[in-house]
Amino acid sequence: MNVWDMLRGVGNTFQIPLFSINQTSVTVSSLIIFFGILLGFLFVNRILARMMAATVLPRFNLQQGTQFTVIRITQYAVWFVGIFLAFQFIGIDLSSLVVIFGFLSVGIGFGFQNLTSNFISGIILLFEQTIRVGDRVTVAGTEGHVIEINIRSTTIRSLNNVAIVVPNSEFISSAVVNWLHGDPKTRLEIDVGVSYDSNLDTVMSTLLEIAKDEPDVLPEPAPDVLLLSFGDSSWNMRVRAWVASPEGRYGVQSRINCAIVRRFRERDIEIPFPQRDLHIRSPLPVPLVSSEA
Repeated sequence: MNVWDMLRGVGNTFQIPLFSINQTSVTVSSLIIFFGILLGFLFVNRILARMMAATVLPRFNLQQGTQFTVIRITQYAVWFVGIFLAFQFIGIDLSSLVVIFGFLSVGIGFGFQNLTSNFISGIILLFEQTIRVGDRVTVAGTEGHVIEINIRSTTIRSLNNVAIVVPNSEFISSAVVNWLHGDPKTRLEIDVGVSYDSNLDTVMSTLLEIAKDEPDVLPEPAPDVLLLSFGDSSWNMRVRAWVASPEGRYGVQSRINCAIVRRFRERDIEIPFPQRDLHIRSPLPVPLVSSEA
């Protein structure tokens, strides 16, 4: 057997039908072409995304989240074209969506409901843009910045610099706080109790002065001070102040709290400790029982 016969034998092996899809035989060679086209489009997709992020989109002065959305939608479109061409090369006609829905139904039947739900949720997030890359969100008790929205999940970088992967369906089915959606201004509410022996006008003017002296507190809307309720041992006061962005609100709150402690001590305003009155009753006298019976 010469080399040509060996090559002809290998070529014939590649043409052996492995299985059929929609009355179309799938061979080894068609599978190689199929995966080769997919790998080629994967490479093109990555190069295209880098070019768009580096040279094309920055010219339009788009926000970071909008740029990410445009890149993701473009990648999905390129992937759709690649899959369409790959199926065409192996002889499967995808002019109708029957085969695609058939694959989806098979996947759902084998327990991929969550994968399908997360994929659809990711598409909704990209188009609605209620949550975008760079936004600060609170979901499932976790606060952080959105750094990536993928097909199945969204990655959040927490305030402790920990990457948390959240399924996309969580953003659709659960309540999510987006601190930067729309107007990013955030109102701080700081509660403090003061003694009943204090001068109420002095307390309110001091708290208002502290809020206005903080450089990161916005002058408009103006800060205000409320007397919320009468506690067991204190007036319960609340300072309300607005900051331009939620990202620094913890630092602003800490500085205001420190200023309250210092300013109260300077002006002899007491923050009382909780007090409890303890009443001790004398034991009741126990009648003596006579030993004579």
